[in-house]
Amino acid sequence: MKFKEFFIKNRETVQLAYGIILIIIIPTLIVLNTILIIGRYNRSIDVILQRQALTFGRTIYSALRDDLGNRAAIQARIDELKKRNSEIEDLSILVPEGDNFKVSAALHQADLDKVISFYFYQVAWTQPDNDGLATDSLNLASLPESETFSSSDYSDRFWLVALPLADSGGTKKALLSLKLSSKIVDELTNYNRNMSVYLLVLTVLIVILFLAATVRLWDYVLLYQKIKEVDQMKDEFISMASHELRTPVTGIRGYVSLILDGSFGAIDTKVKENLFIVQNAAARLASLIEDLLNVSRIEQNRLTMNLQLTAVGPIITDTVKELKIQANEKKLNLEYQAPAKELPSIKIDPERFKQVLINLIGNAIKYTQQGKVEIFVEVKNNLLEIRVKDTGIGMTSEERKRLFAKFYRVQNEITEKVTGTGLGLWITKRIVELMRGTITIDSIKG
Repeated sequence: MKFKEFFIKNRETVQLAYGIILIIIIPTLIVLNTILIIGRYNRSIDVILQRQALTFGRTIYSALRDDLGNRAAIQARIDELKKRNSEIEDLSILVPEGDNFKVSAALHQADLDKVISFYFYQVAWTQPDNDGLATDSLNLASLPESETFSSSDYSDRFWLVALPLADSGGTKKALLSLKLSSKIVDELTNYNRNMSVYLLVLTVLIVILFLAATVRLWDYVLLYQKIKEVDQMKDEFISMASHELRTPVTGIRGYVSLILDGSFGAIDTKVKENLFIVQNAAARLASLIEDLLNVSRIEQNRLTMNLQLTAVGPIITDTVKELKIQANEKKLNLEYQAPAKELPSIKIDPERFKQVLINLIGNAIKYTQQGKVEIFVEVKNNLLEIRVKDTGIGMTSEERKRLFAKFYRVQNEITEKVTGTGLGLWITKRIVELMRGTITIDSIKG
């Protein structure tokens, strides 16, 4: 089975699986990306802190270098440095004693003359003059004899700097041991990391909700596609049914006309009255079929427009004359005063334009119980404006909004007696738009 056929057959399942995969993968990628960024940020901070610790150690080295042979002077300098720098947790001067180091001067008096055997110091002693090592307490934990710095006095992370101290002749005399607290920086880093985590959780939650809504929208898309398919099938059925009904209705109307004309012999009055009823019913059915065909043609973009420059004056006059009979039957005045100045020719489809006029004026006559229907025509700003005014029942604002909707009819005790499908004005509006015109309604209830 080809992929396309499989997808069409299992479209809903595939789309559901696709949505679930997105819900899993996208938040996972966001989480991984955030974790990587936080990790790189922490490593960058550590590199900066390491360099600053070494720089600080070199600064202290410069301050102590001239007093390497004077233990009391060095101790005084250490005490002074502590007062000026709260970040210094410990500062010691170590002198080599075999493979170990002995504390010669220290910030904490209890450490004086203590012998320390520490691998980190041994490696630092091998470094060139004015150079050394710097590492944090987390890395110290993995070194031999790490218990030297594992007491409760160092609960916060710190940086340990060790630099060999040489005299003016370049001979190494002692080792500088410096512990710098990184508490403030770590607190800021932890705060930023926590804020990033909170934002990450919020972002992931929003993404999951968005993806869940998107998956839900797929259901509506599928439903819309099905509705569209059903609507297309409906249009095709209406078109086919209308074509099939058109022929027999035309035949019925033709034969009824022939019978009424006496082509098949004389008929009595009672039969003639019944045939007139049949003729009127067939005419209404033919009108309905024509409306359905027009709806089908418009929705399938098959309604052809033969646009050409046309003089509209004669078309309006002829249409009004044709509809006067309908108005007279209801004892309504149908008034049209042609403008003194000849109306300009406009680009329209003459047949469709007449259909629009018949629909609009005929609609006004149908829904007017008494009074008159007036037609006004004038040119405004190079546009031809045709207004149909009546003294009918009027409409509410809500009814006006829906007037041009398909199958919509104003429902009240008066309109119930008026026959119609609710398609005429919808067709009229679409035809006007296809001829690049506009149509609007203004009415007040009562």
